[in-house]
Amino acid sequence: MQKTTNLKRNYIYNVSYQILAVLTPLITTPYLSRVLGAERIGDYSYTQSVVAIFALFAALGTLIYGNREISYVQNDRKAYSQTFWEIEFLSVFSVIAVLVVYGIFTAFQTRYFMLYLIQAITFVSAASNIVWFFQGLEEIRRVVIRNIIFRILNVAFTLIFVRKPSDLYLYVLGMVGIECLGNWSIWVYLPKYVDRPDWKNLHPLRHLPGTLLLFVPTIATSIYTIFDKTMIGLFTDTKAENGYYEQSMKLSKTALTLVTALEAVMIPRVGALYANHKEEEMKELLYRVYRFVWLLSLPLAFGLFGVADHFVPVFYGPGYDKVAILLKILCFLIPLIGLSNVTGIQYFMTTKREWYVTRTVCIGAVVNLLLNLALIPYAFSLGAAIASVIAECVITSAQLYLARKELSVKRILTCGWKYIIAACVMFAVLLAEGSFLAPGAFGSTILIATGVVVYGLMLLLLRDELLLGGIRSIRGICARMVSR
Repeated sequence: MQKTTNLKRNYIYNVSYQILAVLTPLITTPYLSRVLGAERIGDYSYTQSVVAIFALFAALGTLIYGNREISYVQNDRKAYSQTFWEIEFLSVFSVIAVLVVYGIFTAFQTRYFMLYLIQAITFVSAASNIVWFFQGLEEIRRVVIRNIIFRILNVAFTLIFVRKPSDLYLYVLGMVGIECLGNWSIWVYLPKYVDRPDWKNLHPLRHLPGTLLLFVPTIATSIYTIFDKTMIGLFTDTKAENGYYEQSMKLSKTALTLVTALEAVMIPRVGALYANHKEEEMKELLYRVYRFVWLLSLPLAFGLFGVADHFVPVFYGPGYDKVAILLKILCFLIPLIGLSNVTGIQYFMTTKREWYVTRTVCIGAVVNLLLNLALIPYAFSLGAAIASVIAECVITSAQLYLARKELSVKRILTCGWKYIIAACVMFAVLLAEGSFLAPGAFGSTILIATGVVVYGLMLLLLRDELLLGGIRSIRGICARMVSR
């Protein structure tokens, strides 16, 4: 009972932060698109994609690996203290090694030297990031509170100090600097949970094979999450195309965070069930997560497609018309990544089948790379968007195929039929209503409100158990508040 309560509590904490993560770009993105412009945003997008490649090597696979390993021994303080220090020291060593290479790379840059130099703070931030430890212990509250505080500070910094295109360096400094301060801030809680390291029995390198196993699929994934922006920059003369792609991808990924909010909560819970040999209970929990993914991802995807033409002009301002086209393609990443997140990360990786993830992601990465080479030189950002969706579709399908003997693929796919019907009805209403509304803030607000109402009513008519259960929970909370 306590574990169930903790799971619900941790999800509420995490989804609260994810809602804030969704709301803050609604403030900063339209502001930055007007203040910095597509060219300057494209400069940042391009350099950040390069820095992100170095950061992947710096982090290895420690974020997911650390979360998983701590979850296996979360009830043994001595064991998880030793595990924490070993993984953290391994992380610091890898960051230092990559930082040396990055310094050599930066020394040969001319046009983007200052942007690369400022973003070197990213590696200091990576070395101090111990969020994985608290996630493994299922102590989400402290992480979420810290994230909320520094997310608000980031928004305030942007609105106060970024005033003109030349403030790009200041904006990047705020982005990476505040993130770094946020990572360091959580160390103040560490003495409550972790003992001092036993130096004689400290063996960081024993975790290297495990982190490398998780590192391979991470690198493969980066081909279609990072290299696409790099390739757009290489194949185009203007960074505006990168700016369009960055803004549309950011909006679709922002919506995706609501779907993947369960990841940080589910990995330690699945890991604990797996370590205690409760496989059937673990699978039933995963089936509920698949259903939750259908519940949220379909209205978000169809909703973004339906409101894109009305929303983009008012949200981004003049000169971003292409973002609406890209968004109509990239919105399909939401259900695809949502499903692969459950199968690949929450199931395969947590139960030590990293090779399954590596195989599927490598296949998707090859598909993405080939499509990028074929499409980007001619279609630019549009080609990258199409390649990303196709690659993710290949990965999701391949993972479900590999899981077919352990999980019921039929059950995974059919549990979403009510949400498919409700989302399709909502989409039809949005298209019909959108044809009578002019693009702008008023039309966008009406469309979003209509989408929420139609989708909710359809699920009520279909007697969806998840929605009805949520309503009952809210009623119970309100009744308890009134009785007090």
